[in-house]
This record gives sequence, structure tokens and C-alpha cells, in this order.
Amino acid sequence: MQLRQPTTVTEAQECLAQGAVPVGGATLVWATWQRDGFPELAMSLRGLPEATAVEPESLGAAVVLHRIDDRVPEVLRRAAGSVGTGAVRRAATVGGNLAGSSLRCLLPAALVLDARATVLGPDRPYETDLAEVMAKRHLLLGLRWRTPVASGYRKQPAEAGGPPPLVVATAVHADGDGRHRLRVAVRDGYDVLSESAGCDAGADETLDALERTDIGALPDGARDMVREQVTDILGPLAGR
Repeated sequence: MQLRQPTTVTEAQECLAQGAVPVGGATLVWATWQRDGFPELAMSLRGLPEATAVEPESLGAAVVLHRIDDRVPEVLRRAAGSVGTGAVRRAATVGGNLAGSSLRCLLPAALVLDARATVLGPDRPYETDLAEVMAKRHLLLGLRWRTPVASGYRKQPAEAGGPPPLVVATAVHADGDGRHRLRVAVRDGYDVLSESAGCDAGADETLDALERTDIGALPDGARDMVREQVTDILGPLAGR
């Protein structure tokens, strides 16, 4: 297998045109390649500046999970820190987790940040939403978002090899008029849903509003975890 490491977007497009298979840390595909055979040409984005940024409002797709630190919002840092083992986090990338994994451990965090994705199209990079990235498996270059007022993340303990653990991610955003809105994302099994509600009236009214969305149809255990997380994140913001 020949591995290319483009350093510009133009070089990355040329690699794709030549049939290069994009790889991140290869943590999800290595066993398949060993069984079915390795591709003739592969491509890593770790030499591409657009794909390696770690900034307060952006994160590159080629960033390995253990590099995600307090430069990014808490919800994203904690989501990355909960993935697998230390060895996995030193190899697995943001792009591989979001676009190549059925677990998509970073997806709830990205959704509550209202993140937008930059992907590499056949002619140029362009920005799109996460739903399109998930549906079409685009080549992800990175994520961008606005810094939230506050964020949080909770993941149930789970045994290795068992079903995906329940995850609740939250973030509070302020609009131009000073009003606040809470975004909540829940991973229940392999499904991820995201809802939002105004939150200036306090936790009780916010939870009542969320109960009228699809979150109200979640199992009792998941709804309890949502209530706990919403109360935790809104409590310190009361009176601001």
C-alpha cells in the first residue's frame, strides 16, 4: 500500500482523483484490510494545515483524539476523552470517528455546538451540515462552531464490547439579543437525536419544553439523564 500525505487541498484533490482511500488512524479499518486486502493507494490528511487545527472555534479532521484539550469547549473535550483507551485516542482521528464509525462518539458534542463541517468536494472545499456528512460520507476537513456560554457531557459507564453507552451532551448558546438557547443531543444505542429549547426561564420550563420534543419519547433512564444534565448546566447560569 502506498500512502500519500498531501500538504495542500489541491494535492488532496489530486489524490482523490487517483482513487486514494482516505484514512485517519486506521483504527476502524485495519482488521478489514488484513482480512480483505490493503488498498493500493491511501491518503492521510495529517500534513494538511486545514485538517490539523485545534482552536477555540475549530477542529481539524486529522487531529487525533488525545490532542483535543481545553482549547475547545468542554463538551467536545470530554467526548474525545471518553473514547476507547489511551492507545486508541492516540491513533483515532476526529474525521474517522465522525465519518467512519458507527458509534460516532463525537457527534452529540458536535451537534450541541451547532457545528458546521468543511468537506472536500470534487472541485473545492465547501461548508455543509453534519447530517450531510453522516449521510454521504464526505471527506471531512474540519469542524467550526461558535463558542457556547456553557457546555457539558455525560456518558454512562459501559463494558468493552457491549452495547453503546448512553450519552447526553448539552450546550447553551447566546443570540444577538442576549437570549439563551439550550441544545441537547442524546445517543441512545446507535441513534442520535438533537433538540433545543429556550432556557432563560430556568431548568424546569426548559425541561417541560424538551419533553414536548422527541426527547420526551426516550426511555425513562435516558430522560432522567437528560434532566440531570440540563439541571447541572443551567443551575450556574441562573440570574445571569
